[in-house]
This record gives sequence, structure tokens and C-alpha cells, in this order.
Amino acid sequence: MERETQFIGQSAAFQDAVERASLAASLDRPVLIIGERGTGKELIAERLHRLSTRWDRPYVILNCAAMPETLIESELFGHEAGAFTGATRTRAGRFEEADGGTLFLDELATMSMGAQERLLRAVEYGEVTRVGSSRPIRVDVRIVAATNEHLPALADENRFRADLLDRLSFEVITLPPLRAREGDIEVLATYFGQRMAAVVGWEEWPGFGPRALAQMEGHDWPGNVRELRNVIERAIYRWHDPEKPVDALSFDPFASPWQPVHRSAAKMERNTVPAAESPSAAAPAGAVSDLRAAVDAYEKQILSDTMARCRFNQKVAAEALGLSYDQIRHALKKHGLNP
Repeated sequence: MERETQFIGQSAAFQDAVERASLAASLDRPVLIIGERGTGKELIAERLHRLSTRWDRPYVILNCAAMPETLIESELFGHEAGAFTGATRTRAGRFEEADGGTLFLDELATMSMGAQERLLRAVEYGEVTRVGSSRPIRVDVRIVAATNEHLPALADENRFRADLLDRLSFEVITLPPLRAREGDIEVLATYFGQRMAAVVGWEEWPGFGPRALAQMEGHDWPGNVRELRNVIERAIYRWHDPEKPVDALSFDPFASPWQPVHRSAAKMERNTVPAAESPSAAAPAGAVSDLRAAVDAYEKQILSDTMARCRFNQKVAAEALGLSYDQIRHALKKHGLNP
């Protein structure tokens, strides 16, 4: 499942963000990309580089959150041999590596105030100085930065340099979350589903069932496109009949009757099996014309989901639902769910 850089989506909010990135690409100016996790900030950054006049020059990426504060300046600006313990040889920084091209700074808000000050000078004057050196080096680098934080608020709290924010915010591209991209959830789900179906060897793509489509539209998608891809690919490889539409999604891969009890819940009774989902949280929406039929359908759905989650072990499913073994056998027989 190789990484691809194409954009998939038809919503106006998403298309506007992509179009703004395309317009800004040709201008040799800094760009800030703002968005929640999984919204595609890295793809927009790469688009800015590929459509710019620097497309054939280096494209260098640095995840600021992955670097400890003591090493971020060395990574950005390089260091001389002997500049600090462990610096056995001279090393060029990311600015020098990106000379003539683009430097993408991901998770910008995590950068320390000291590194921000040196970054400001590099952006303002086009010069960097290696750690342990007093000789500045001229560089020609376009800065593209990304974050999921609201930087103006951080600047008001003195947690981000306001002058650096002014310098980097020539253009700000804010990516919409998946829940705001009208019509894109099903488009993306179909794309990821077809790709995964090919990987697992299905001859044809059966599509999604109405229950799965309703679950997709009703989910908040805090992880956005990245979460959607995981949910869809997990659903495909777990689906038992490739000739029928995929109609079961698992949003929480950690859900299990045997999951470890969190430390904060250590006082709870040991070996407690998680209870079934509250009816008030998952009851069918809309007007009900036949109460008995609606209750039966909901009861059947709870039983079906619980049995699947408990790997069709009736004893474990009974404990999860707070029923006796005889009660769950009677309920399964009533709804035609006996194995």
C-alpha cells in the first residue's frame, strides 16, 4: 500500500483548499498549513513544492515534534565537530540540505523559543550558522510549515514568537476536517475499499451496505482521512463474503472483552467483561411506526454485534450483556442467530 500524493474529494471546502495551494505554489513565499491530524497537511506541502519553480530541487522534511529540544537547532542549522558531546564530525543541517529547494517543517508549534529565534533570522536574512561556528552560511530555501495548533493564540500567550508568525504567514491554508467535507466520506471510503479489495484478492468490488454507510456518515472522524482509511481497510480484510456488500465497520481496533483494565480503573472488580453499548447511545433514529418490530430489530442488532465482538463465544457474550447462558441461547434462537 504505497503512499500516494493524489487528492481525492469533491466537496467545495476541500477543493478550495487545494486550489489555494496551487495558486500559492508559484510564489516564492512562506506558507503555513493548518489542519487537524489526518487532514492531508503533508500532501499539501508536497504539492506546494512540486508545482513551484523549485520542483527539481531538494524537498527536505523535518518533523519538529520528533526532535528533542537539545537537538532541533543542530538538525536545522548543522554543527561543527566538537560543538557538543557526541559531535565527532561536521554535519550540514536541513537548511543547507534544502538549499535551492523547499524545507517542510511539520509540527511547527512544538519548536522551542530558542529555535524559533534562530529560525526567524534564517527566514529573514537567508543565513544560517552551524552550532559551534561563528561563520554564517547563505542559503536559498523556501519554508513551508504545518501545525494543528492555532498559532495566533499561542503568540498571544507568548508560547510562539509573534514576529516569526508574521514572517511565515504570507499565505495560510486551513484544511477542512473530514466531517466538514460534504459528500467526501463515501468517495474516499470507496477508493480505499477498492484498493484494499484488490490487495486481499477480491475479484470484484461489492460496495458498502446501508448500515456501514450510515455508520460512516454518523461518525465524527477525529482522525480524519487517516482514520477513515484504517477503518475501511480493516473492514475489508475482516469481511467474510466478498460477494456481499461490506456492512460491518470496527471504529475501535482495541475493543475486546479481554482488553487490559486501565491503571485508573484498578479498583474495579477484576476480570470484568465490558458491558454492551447503551441503548440510548445507539438506538435507531427517526420516527417509529411499529414499536415491537423496532425493539426486536434493535435487540437482534445488539446480539449480532456482541457475538461478533466475542468471536461467537456464547458464554463470553452472555457475560458482556449481563445475561445467563440460558437467556442468551433463548435470545439467539428467537432472532435466528444460532450458529
